[in-house]
Amino acid sequence: MAIWKAVEGAPDTSVSEPTAVTIGNFDGVHRGHQSLLAATRAVAGDVATLAITFDPHPVAIFAPDRAPARLTTLERRIELLHEHGADHVRVLDFSREMAAWSPDEFVRAVVLDQCHARAVVVGEGFRYGSRASGSIESLAESGRAHGFTAQASALAGDDEAFSSTRVRAAVAAGDVEQATVLLGRPHEVEGVVVEGDRRGRELGFPTANVPVDDTYAVPPDGVYATRLLLPDGTRLPGATSVGTNPTFEGVRGRRVETYVLDREDLDLYGSRVRVEFVARLREMVAYTTLEALVEQMHRDVADARVALRS
Repeated sequence: MAIWKAVEGAPDTSVSEPTAVTIGNFDGVHRGHQSLLAATRAVAGDVATLAITFDPHPVAIFAPDRAPARLTTLERRIELLHEHGADHVRVLDFSREMAAWSPDEFVRAVVLDQCHARAVVVGEGFRYGSRASGSIESLAESGRAHGFTAQASALAGDDEAFSSTRVRAAVAAGDVEQATVLLGRPHEVEGVVVEGDRRGRELGFPTANVPVDDTYAVPPDGVYATRLLLPDGTRLPGATSVGTNPTFEGVRGRRVETYVLDREDLDLYGSRVRVEFVARLREMVAYTTLEALVEQMHRDVADARVALRS
């Protein structure tokens, strides 16, 4: 069976050189994951580091209705793993068949045959193999038998463990500032800019519209201070509305609409962008007149300037 999924930055080939391996879902690559990557580099010595992640999320295989909202695209996750110290990244093409492997089968097929691991570093709660029967203890036992070391590393902050669950909860509550603390960077929504209804342009606030993917973690309806990251790496300050435009009848579906401050000349249609959420400014409100809406939009822009300077 195929083991790896080929994605940009993560080929579907085995690694021929010895490696120090870390394994996890790594959704969001938050500060706990970053500490795990640092611990892997610390034990790697003169060998390459390799991060193994999963796609789809195991919960999506067995209970799709309970699959957690994703914090990044798979491509962005791979990019972040490289940024935080992984020389190689591989994506396990997770399936029911793979989930049925015993812990020993997983170690032999992935850790040894595909990665030639000399060291393995995982989070303290790491489980693997059929019915999650493998633990750090069984992994260490396999290491003694097959010639690699195994250790667990805490994904802890000052008060409690970092986790993707905590990040999702912060995003769902609109607490994007707390999400930034947990991630070590602002939470992002990524997508290709599409043409909207052009109401923003008519009101003097043209926006870049990114469709909302329901499988990803998107902050609740409201207005946010944001930065828009363009394909060339440029970051532009913005004010972003998330929601359904309640002032206008007939609008369907949630939108992420970003007005780039003082840039009415931008044409971003067809560009893949990332919206970085810096601060929540207010809840979504329906206005009875366009004049009232425009006045509030001016206040939103002023508030966004202040938030982005702080």
